[in-house]
Order: sequence, then C-alpha cells, then structure tokens
Amino acid sequence: MDVYDAQITRNNPACFLFLIDQSASMDGTLPEGVSKAAGVADATNKILSNLVIKCTKDEELPRDYFHVGVVGYGGQVHSAFTGGLAGRDVVPISEIATNPDRVENRTKKIPDGAGGIIEQNVPFAVWFDATATGGTPMCEALATAQRIVAGFINEHPDCFPPVVINITDGAATDGDPLPAAQAIREHASNNGAVLLFNLHLSDVGGATIEYPSSAVGLADQYASKLFDMSSVLPEKMLALAGNAGYEVAAGARGFAYNANFESLVKFLEIGTVVADR
Repeated sequence: MDVYDAQITRNNPACFLFLIDQSASMDGTLPEGVSKAAGVADATNKILSNLVIKCTKDEELPRDYFHVGVVGYGGQVHSAFTGGLAGRDVVPISEIATNPDRVENRTKKIPDGAGGIIEQNVPFAVWFDATATGGTPMCEALATAQRIVAGFINEHPDCFPPVVINITDGAATDGDPLPAAQAIREHASNNGAVLLFNLHLSDVGGATIEYPSSAVGLADQYASKLFDMSSVLPEKMLALAGNAGYEVAAGARGFAYNANFESLVKFLEIGTVVADR
C-alpha cells in the first residue's frame, strides 16, 4: 500500500532526481524573457540551495536527509552537475552543500522599508549550467532515472519513495516515453511507488494547465502523453497545491503543461514538499 509517510532520517534518506531537457529548443525564451534553459537552471539551483537549508540545523554541515541528482538530456544523457560533482548520479546533501561549482553575485530587489525598492547583492550557488543543444532523448533519460531510483531503493528499501521531476519543452525524439515512465513508477520502496512528475515549459504563452485529474481538455496528444506519464499527487502534496491556490481534486497528477517561469518555481516547491520534515 502506498502511504508516503516514511520518517526521513540520515539512515533512511529520501531521493530527489531532476531530469532536465537540455535540447536545442531550450534556447527559446519563456514569456518572462529569459531562456528556458537559463530559467530551469536558476530554478533548480535555487531548489538545491533550499534543500541544503532544510537539512541544516545548528551544526556546520547539513544532515544527509536527502540525496539529490540532476540528469541532463540533449546532445547526450549525462549527470548535469559541473565542478567537483561532475559525473555523479545521486549525491548526499552534505556534498551538495560543500561542492557548488561556483557562487555568483546576483542582484535581488527588496523593499527599502519606506515604500520603495532597492537592489541588494546576494550570493547564488551554482551546481549546473544552462545548456541547449541536440535532440530530446527523453526515453534514454527516463531509463537512466529508472536505474538510479532502483539502485537507491535497493540501498534504502524503507525510504520515502524517490521523487523524479522531468522538465521539458518538447516531445521525445527517441521513441515513446510512456513505457519508460511506467517502468519508473513500477519501482517502489516499502512506503510506496516512485513518484514521477512532468512539467512542460512554453515559449508561446497561453493558458497553463496545472495538476489536472483528467486528460479531458488537454491541448493535444503530447499533453495527454505527459499526463499519462505522471503520478497522482500524494495527500500532502495535494493539500499544499490547494493551499497555494490551485484548484485540485482527488486524483490530481503532478503535471503542468504550457508552464511559465513562475509555474516552474512553484512546481519544484510542491514537488519537493517532502523536504518539510
């Protein structure tokens, strides 16, 4: 029975695996004006920083409650980590914390306390970079994810089920991804089946469809395919989506179509809600 209530500890960590489309079309721009590749890189790097913070108590290093991987797929399917983590599939959060490729100075707008806005320099850790080249070998990426989550469950059979988040802007160019997605979701820990969520990014604007419970009304066959590939939201994630203002019903899936940058950020937050231990 899928219950999704396992206690997350250093001896029984959870796993997050991000699959990032890095094909040539990711060079296109989101409605906000930033490239899709850059938007995904910024949002995912920020989520990695947030996961580090969630695992940090009073001690200097975060506790290894989470193991995290980033797989890029475009010109090749590979670990998307750069710097000291290059080539690694899944890395304990303490190693994520101590091995960013670099820390950049970014500008953030904040209230000045007097009704105005000022710009403030803030550090921004980077573990992987925006890339856009080649086709969209999603089937191979999903097969890689299946291998990774199967290995993680073998080492941690009682874990909160691994969460795989696939972010893409187009259809697979190496076959039908549905069987590979179903194969991922067939893996399970003693606490439930692996969760696979899918987000489609748009550069054309239009209505965004988020967390539907049915494929009725989806734009096309590709949207329906991504819906079929996606897992039903566990109760805690469903409640969080509702609290965030989404109209969700029982059976809502971890799926968003025609998403913009804001949708991407919120999707990653909800997809990693298990981090709020």
